[in-house]
This record gives sequence, structure tokens and C-alpha cells, in this order.
Amino acid sequence: MFTERSILVTGGTGSFGKKFIQHILTNYQYVERIAVFSRDEFKQFEMSNMPEFAGNPKLRFFLGDVRDKERLMRAIDGVDMVIHAAALKQVPACEYNPFEAVKTNILGAQNIIETSIERNVKKVIALSTDKACSPINLYGATKLCSDKLFIAGSVYSGRHNTKFSVVRYGNVAGSRGSVIPFFQKLIQEGAKELPITDYRMTRFWLKLESAIDLVCYAAEKMNGGELFVKKIPSMKMTDLAKAMDPHLRLKEIGIRPGEKIHEMMISVEDARNTIEMDDHYVIYPDAYPSKNKLLGKPVQNDFEYHSGNNNEWLTVEQMKNLINEINNESIVEKPTFRLRVNEAA
Repeated sequence: MFTERSILVTGGTGSFGKKFIQHILTNYQYVERIAVFSRDEFKQFEMSNMPEFAGNPKLRFFLGDVRDKERLMRAIDGVDMVIHAAALKQVPACEYNPFEAVKTNILGAQNIIETSIERNVKKVIALSTDKACSPINLYGATKLCSDKLFIAGSVYSGRHNTKFSVVRYGNVAGSRGSVIPFFQKLIQEGAKELPITDYRMTRFWLKLESAIDLVCYAAEKMNGGELFVKKIPSMKMTDLAKAMDPHLRLKEIGIRPGEKIHEMMISVEDARNTIEMDDHYVIYPDAYPSKNKLLGKPVQNDFEYHSGNNNEWLTVEQMKNLINEINNESIVEKPTFRLRVNEAA
């Protein structure tokens, strides 16, 4: 795994980027260079001074935006692998600024594809989201388009033979913008109730380590054109609220525009091209045949995978433990908050 000696991570100062880079530096000593590509100079300054990264001669920091193809061309020069984590991800912000989402999530994706091919990058892995499956909001629609571009990239690369694959997973517990920090803030401010948009609502939840494991697996096994989908547990939003504070009332406020009751990872339309592995699924492209398919069990034609029909569910106690684990990890951005693990559910 990771025979590539030079890696570039777009959105490298985000929660995933920092954790992924720390994982590579710790476990793959022969990696010679990791380039952090992002547009926020202050976050780069903060990251470069974190104990996990300060003074590491393997790290390089590139200021730039995936919308800027010329800057990407310079940053990707000499890179063996690109991990594409940069995106506009906030659903309301994308709805209010739709073409900004298009420019970053779609045009930026195409810039990554074209510069990677032109610079003879060996492998490109793009991060996706459950909102890209049967999307009902602009963020999900732009990420679906991005997924399609990357999946087709392996054919588009022609004789250059750059391989492109996509990794899809659900909500990362504790990441910026997720509901967990939002609930934490309300509790710290003395809220008497927690808002739930719909009592039926469920979501996928995982730790960053699980997402990194799948990216590393994809880096090792990819032949180009695969979409890797992580098997991860679900949780009812009402149970999440209980895990945060079992004594607060819940208030149903109504589903917001662009929200689903259950988030979907694999639609029934994708089933005919999906195989099941031990801890993940692989969706192959429908538009053209893939070479050297991974061995797995085909799913049923009526199969679909969403957070409401999952076989694995988080308990209130498991979520409490997960949140406390996250709060003990300095590399993840979060407000200071502690749950009493032995607190009655």
C-alpha cells in the first residue's frame, strides 16, 4: 500500500486532511513528500505549528484553490497520488450560493482530473458523500456530478493511464458543521431543548479513522473507475440527542429544504453494478466496462443501502463513548465538551 512517494491532499487543512496526513506520516515512512493544498493561509499556519506536524521535513504547504487550474498544475508537478478532499459542503450555503458550489465541486473536480492527467499522476482518489446518492439538494447534486467525472476519468486519461476512484461515506462524528458540535454548543449555552427536524430521521455515523481505512484500502486495490462505499452504522437522531444530554426535551421543528429522512449510500438503480465485500461495497460504472474487477458477492437487484434499512446501529452508550473519544483527539476541530459516560440514558 502507498508505494507512491509523493502525495498531494486538497483540502488538506480540514478534519479529514489533517487526520489522513498524520496517519500517512506515522505508518508509511517511505513516503517522501506530502503536499497540503488549501486556500486558507491561517489554517495552514495553525496546522504547520501543531505538535503532530511542526518541523516535519516531508510536509509542503501550497496556498491555492481547486478552481485555479494553473496553480494546481504547479502544485501537482511531481506528485504520484492525489487525495481530493476539498469541497463546499454546507447544504444551506450551497443552496444560497449555487454557482459557487458548482465552481468548486464540479469545475474544481474537472481541474483536478485534467491536471492529474497532464502531470502523469498515478492515482487519484476523490472523497464523496452519502448526499451524492439520489440527491435532493445542490450540494449532493454537485458531488454526484463530481463522482461521475472522477469515475469517467480513468477512460478520459487515455494513454496517460492515470487511475481515478471515489470513496463514499456518511457523517463524520465531530467534523466541522455536523450536528454534534451544534448540539454541543446549545448544551453549553444552557438550552432547555434540542431541535430535531423529524423524529423519524436517521443518519450514518463514523469516525475519521474508518474513512481513512477505506481510502487506504482503495489506494491499494483500485484499478480505476470504482466507487467504494463504506459499511458504517446508523443512528436515529432522537437517540443522538439522548446521547448528548438525556435530560433535555426534544422539539420537532420540521424537515428543512434539502433534507432526507434517511441518507442513502447505494440506490436500487446502482444495485446491478454493485458487489459486496466484508466491510464495504464497490459500485462499478454503468456506462463502460471496468477491467480487473475486485472479487465480491453481487447484491440483489432490489438492493438499496440507506441509513434507515441498515443492519448495524449505534446505541446511545456507543455514541457517548464515540463523542468522548473525539474530544480527546487534539487534531480534530471541536468545542470543549464532555459527556459523563455512566450517565443514565
